[in-house]
Amino acid sequence: MDIITLGDDLLRQKAKKIEKIDDETINIANKMLEIIKRDKGVGLAGPQIGFMKRIFVVHVEGDEERIFINPSILETSHKTSKYEEGCLSVPGVYANVVRSESIKMQAWNEKGRPFTIEAGGLLARVMLHENDHLDGVLFIDHVPEKTRESLLAKYEKLSAGEKV
Repeated sequence: MDIITLGDDLLRQKAKKIEKIDDETINIANKMLEIIKRDKGVGLAGPQIGFMKRIFVVHVEGDEERIFINPSILETSHKTSKYEEGCLSVPGVYANVVRSESIKMQAWNEKGRPFTIEAGGLLARVMLHENDHLDGVLFIDHVPEKTRESLLAKYEKLSAGEKV
């Protein structure tokens, strides 16, 4: 499985609900976890590999691997923080993004069981970042337009093999 990168229309499409958590879903989730290990990422959403379903995985250092199927955000904190984010689908590009510091999310696990998680810090940020992918939103959409234009120019140079 290859990671889809910026410029592919799939990254801008909204993912569909998973109707049945079956062996295919579990296999894809496990492959996604392998990809983030291989590529030294902390999260990956279905659309990033061309699987247009509402699923993402996260593995933040010091925490367990987590699979989120059909996630929904129940609450986000009013308190926000700025942190440098990157994305496996926009390699080599990083930007400070303002997000809520904590989140409450409901999802289903690979066994088809619902769960609710309250998270803060990096885990909350990764969950919000990956959930955005399910709606066709990228981290670069959260920065001012001039910054985004600069990031896109940098990405184009990197993609063309130029040094930045």
